[in-house]
Amino acid sequence: MPSPQQARAQASAITSGKAAPEAEVSPSAQLRTLFDRPRLSPGQRRIAQYLIENITEAAFLSITDLADRVGVSQPSVTRFASAVGFSGYPALREKLQSIALGTLASGPAEENQGNELQAAVDAEIENLENLRRDFADPDRVIDIGRRLSSSAPLTVLGLRISVSLAEYFAYAARRIHPDVRLVTRGGSVAYDALLQSREAGGTWVLAFSMPRHAQETLTAVQVARGAGLKVALITDLALGPLADEADAVFATGTGSRLVFDSYAAPGVVCSALLQAMTDADPERTQARLEEYEHVADQHHFFLRD
Repeated sequence: MPSPQQARAQASAITSGKAAPEAEVSPSAQLRTLFDRPRLSPGQRRIAQYLIENITEAAFLSITDLADRVGVSQPSVTRFASAVGFSGYPALREKLQSIALGTLASGPAEENQGNELQAAVDAEIENLENLRRDFADPDRVIDIGRRLSSSAPLTVLGLRISVSLAEYFAYAARRIHPDVRLVTRGGSVAYDALLQSREAGGTWVLAFSMPRHAQETLTAVQVARGAGLKVALITDLALGPLADEADAVFATGTGSRLVFDSYAAPGVVCSALLQAMTDADPERTQARLEEYEHVADQHHFFLRD
C-alpha cells in the first residue's frame, strides 16, 4: 500500500488545462468508493455512514471524538481504518481531510473547472477565509502576542516539516524582541534548550506542528510544560494530544491538494502574532527597529531598490 504522501502524489499530478482528477466526483461518492468493503461489521458500517454524512466536520475529529460521536470504541475506529485499507486512523484522517478541504474549496461544480494547481489555490483561499472569520475577534491574538512579547527569553520550537515556519517567526521576532531562542532539533537538544530557557526567566514557548505531526514535538511540548513554561501552538488541528498539551492553540488549515502541504494561513497567523508583539511594546519595537536599520545600512545588508 502506498504511503499517504505517495497517494497524494498520484492523486495530484499537475495537468495542463484539465480539471482536477476528482473535480467531477462528489465527496459522498468518493467516500462510498473508499469504504466499499464487503466484510465491514455493523459497527464499522456505522462509522462509514457517519463519515459520509458529516465529512466536513468528521475529517478533523480525533479518534476519541469520532468514537464518541458514532457510539463505538476507539479500537473499533482503528480496526475500521485498517479494514478500509489504511495503516491506522491518522492515515485515514489525512485522506478524509484532503476530501473535506476539496469539498470546502470547490463550491458549485460548474465553477470548479480549473486544473490541480488552481484547486490547490482555491483550497488555500478557503483556509484564509476561515481564518478571516476566526480573526473577527482579535482579542486572543492580542493577548498571546503580549505574553510572547513579555517572555524573555522567548523560545520558538519547530521540528521536521515545521522548521520553516519556526525559522520565519524567529527571524522576524528578533527584530523586535531582545532574546529569541530557536529550537529546530528534537530529543535531548530540545530538552536542554527548553530547560535553559525556563532557568533564564522565560515564561512562554511558541511551538509549530504541521502534518505529519512528530512524536518528538509532543514530547518537547510536554517537557516545556513540565518545566513550567506556557505553550502557544500553531497547528492545523484543534483536537488531539498536541492541542491538549498547549495553553493556547491557533488551529488553521494547511493546503493539502499537492504532494507537499502549503502554509498560507499558518503564515498569516505568524504575522498576526508578530504584529501583536510589536504593538505590545511600541517603544522597545521602535528602538530595536531603528538600531537594526542603522546596522543594516552600515554593513550594506540589503540591495537598494
